[in-house]
Amino acid sequence: MDAVLKEKLEDVVEHVNNAMVDPDINIDYYIPETDNLGDCYIQVEYVVGEYTKPKRKIHLTKTYTMYEPQKIANLVTFSIEQFKTEIDSVEMG
Repeated sequence: MDAVLKEKLEDVVEHVNNAMVDPDINIDYYIPETDNLGDCYIQVEYVVGEYTKPKRKIHLTKTYTMYEPQKIANLVTFSIEQFKTEIDSVEMG
């Protein structure tokens, strides 16, 4: 992975971590050292209860990487909020 892209993705990780301070959300970053962006994604786990922990992958496609880190982080945090809303609507009825 080239240095510019690696630095951009590290900035995205920092922005998302700063924006998503939620004890019910676990975020794992999968950013391999290769140039294959198809393998880059963020896995979000929403801990609803002891046995209910739905997960979603947010893939970081080539389109994402054309944006500035702050915009990518905004798109990722929006996706996480949408995921939480979907799960809450199912859980709450």
